Amino acid sequence: MSQSDRSQSGPVSPGAATNPVTLRTLQEMAAAGMPFACLTCYDATMARWLSRGGVHVLLVGDTAAEMVLGFSRTIDMPLEVLIALTAGVKRGAPDRVVMADMPFMSYQADEGTAIRNAGRFLTEGMADIVKVEADASFAPVIGRMSRAGVPICGHIGSRPQLATLEGGYKAAGRTATEANQIVADAMALEDAGCRQLLIEAVPPEVTELVLNRTRVPVIGIGAGPRCHGQVLVVQDLLGMTEHPPRFADPVAQLGDEITGAAAEWVRRVGERATGGQAYKMRPGEAAQLEGTQPLADGKGPAGASVHTYPSGNGGGVRRPQAERTRTPGV
Repeated sequence: MSQSDRSQSGPVSPGAATNPVTLRTLQEMAAAGMPFACLTCYDATMARWLSRGGVHVLLVGDTAAEMVLGFSRTIDMPLEVLIALTAGVKRGAPDRVVMADMPFMSYQADEGTAIRNAGRFLTEGMADIVKVEADASFAPVIGRMSRAGVPICGHIGSRPQLATLEGGYKAAGRTATEANQIVADAMALEDAGCRQLLIEAVPPEVTELVLNRTRVPVIGIGAGPRCHGQVLVVQDLLGMTEHPPRFADPVAQLGDEITGAAAEWVRRVGERATGGQAYKMRPGEAAQLEGTQPLADGKGPAGASVHTYPSGNGGGVRRPQAERTRTPGV
């Protein structure tokens, strides 16, 4: 399939973005009361398909530690890997807003390191905006990032990078004291220069307070339906995770589809019926091949000795000894 064939767009959902999306687009949508859609994304191929579906924002989250690298915690996400994944997503969807997640200990140690790492996400990672899990105490460093020209999304409410400190993932803002603190955090981060806020795993009443006290677009995840934007981990949405969070309602069951496709491939390979079309030699070239006689009785072409390789059915696949000297991968 040619690159032009691969780039043909499929159907677009009603209300989906078909024109390029920028941070200004999101601000205008929020002001007009038009919700915008966000999903996590970790590679160029998925980015291309999500873009065709009209998703406005692609979040390259530190959840890649779990979804891509197989860790059980987000804090194990390496900075260098996340920068590379962010750039891949932007290359796959250059006309979408790509938000990069700053991983654990990439901004907490000191302000200089935080600003440099945030800048790397914009330059090397080609991100449009950088997300930081933060409370009011991070206002000074966010202020310096903003003054340096880095658009920041402040992540409030439940903060997964604190899961180890808090003994696991949990909801936030379930008491009046916690709720008031989240609202105070939101206001402090906006005042420090955050262009957006993301609020996670809080009761809708807390979200409503944040919306009433701030002026920037607010993205929710498990925070009720009133946010300007909504985000989910894409694997949760597609039915590819074993135990999605309570706020994630899958719209497909691609996990089962992938398992079925893998099983079908196993069957085809076992039956030597992989499908597709074989390559053909140019006219007259096949007749010039040396030693086209079939293998028989331990002798290969031109009398070459034959080496027997193990096969899955307990027998052996016979190959000419000369074939063992080929360069690997060729």
